[in-house]
Amino acid sequence: MKILLAQPRGFCAGVVRAIDIVDKALELYGAPVYVLHEIVHNQKVLADLTAKGAVFVETLEEIPIGAHAIFSAHGVSKVIVGKAEQRELVILDASCPLVTKVHLQSLQYEKEGYEVIVIGHQGHPEVDGICGNLENFHVVDCVADIEALPDTTNKRFAYVTQTTLSVDDTRELLDALTLKIPNITGPDIKDICYATQNRQNAVKSIADHVELMLIIGADNSSNSNRLKEVASAKDVTAYRIQSASELQTAWFDGVNTVGISAGASTPEELVSEVVTELQRNFSAEVSLHPGVEETIQFRLPRQLQG
Repeated sequence: MKILLAQPRGFCAGVVRAIDIVDKALELYGAPVYVLHEIVHNQKVLADLTAKGAVFVETLEEIPIGAHAIFSAHGVSKVIVGKAEQRELVILDASCPLVTKVHLQSLQYEKEGYEVIVIGHQGHPEVDGICGNLENFHVVDCVADIEALPDTTNKRFAYVTQTTLSVDDTRELLDALTLKIPNITGPDIKDICYATQNRQNAVKSIADHVELMLIIGADNSSNSNRLKEVASAKDVTAYRIQSASELQTAWFDGVNTVGISAGASTPEELVSEVVTELQRNFSAEVSLHPGVEETIQFRLPRQLQG
């Protein structure tokens, strides 16, 4: 068997920054440090941080007054920030800078008198954070949502997108939006998350050379699930797994070439475990498929620098 590893795969700069923030906070302030929602969508990462003293909560009320509180990489609304300040929490914001950019864009559009259309998945933490800042907004997840928008006559509209989508994810929706609202405005399409697009491009490229594709990522990881869909769209059998324990021997009957990628919140350790298991069972040879090498890094919050 031959294994081709996608490049890039796994952690993006925003995820690295978020995890580093929790680690650094524990180092500086000691346990416990409270994190509102999952810092990133990966159970291995959450278990490792929990073992170090991080406490993950779903509401601010679960955090003791005056404690250190970290907001997840998916971002939160200004309403949540205000409530945290009322509880005198010491706030550390692990929001991905690209998510923060979308928050600022959407607020600016509303300030300029636009109704904001958020392209994204209803109920996703990132979308909830964006919409929590706005008064006049609509969330669209498919063309049917766009067709169901209320009367757009004599109104000004702007759009923003969930960062874990890609150019490919949004192209059809943007075409439908432009058709329904010809004068809609929005950010340059190049502003969509570089990491999401890079990982999808890598899966597309590798899919042309393999018979089976494995995507390593959590059940609730939007970008991991999308990577599986991208591979399937290339007519390649694809499975999304959380770890090597979910591998099934029957998947590999008659398969000589396997591609492997991982979602942006998946640690490389989980990729290595899958590779090791395939090497053990099938004497697999591993090579890196050519792709984009990412060098982007995001700075830690000022409180944690130095």
